[in-house]
Amino acid sequence: MSSKHNKPDYSDIVEYESGGDRAHHHRGKSSEDLVDKIAIVANLGIRSGQIVLDAGCGNGYITKEFLKLVGAGGKVFALDVDEIAIAELRRESAGTSIEALVADISRETPLTESSFDLVYLATVFHGFSADQVRGFEREVCRILKPGGRLAIVEIVKRVTPFGPPLPMRYSPEELQQALNLLPLATVGVGEYFYLQLFENRVTGLTGSAPAASGLV
Repeated sequence: MSSKHNKPDYSDIVEYESGGDRAHHHRGKSSEDLVDKIAIVANLGIRSGQIVLDAGCGNGYITKEFLKLVGAGGKVFALDVDEIAIAELRRESAGTSIEALVADISRETPLTESSFDLVYLATVFHGFSADQVRGFEREVCRILKPGGRLAIVEIVKRVTPFGPPLPMRYSPEELQQALNLLPLATVGVGEYFYLQLFENRVTGLTGSAPAASGLV
C-alpha cells in the first residue's frame, strides 16, 4: 500500500473492473496488504497432512502460507484463470508441494472428487454471474470431502476507498443465502474484509476413497 500526503492510496494494490461484465482482473494487484492474513489462517483450521485448494490464487501469497501449515504430508493446489499468474507461481514454487493449475472454479476442473479438506476463495465471488455461482457451488461440493470446509473472503458491503460497486457485493447474510452449504462462523479479517466459513453438508457425495494426489 502506498501513501499520498499521509493518506492511504489503494490504487496500486487492488483494482476492480466496474464495467458491466462483472469480471475481476487482478494481475499485478492483490488484497495481500489489506486483509489480515493472521486472522484468516487462524480461523481456517488447516492441519498437517491436509489437502487444500486456493481457488483463485492470483499471485499465490496465501497459497504459500497454506503450504507451511499442511507440511510434508499435505498438498496445496492453486487455481486461477490467469495463465501468466499460474506460470509465475509454478516457477516460484518449483520443488514444493504446491501444484498450480490454470482452471476456472466455476466450471468442472480436473480435481478429484471428495478429495479436499478446504477450498479457499478470496475476493472473487462477488464477480460471479448467477450461472457461475451455481457452477462454483457444484464444483466445490464435488471436490470437498464430506464435512470439508469452504472459506470465502469478501469485501464488506458498505462504502470503502476501493472495490466493486455496492450492488455487486455480498453481505455475510446474502453470501450464506447464495450457497447451499452449512454456514459456520463469520470473521472480520481486516478493516474492509470478512471471512465466511461453510461446511460441506450437501448429500449425494459418494464414491471411492479420495485420491491422495487431489487430481484425476
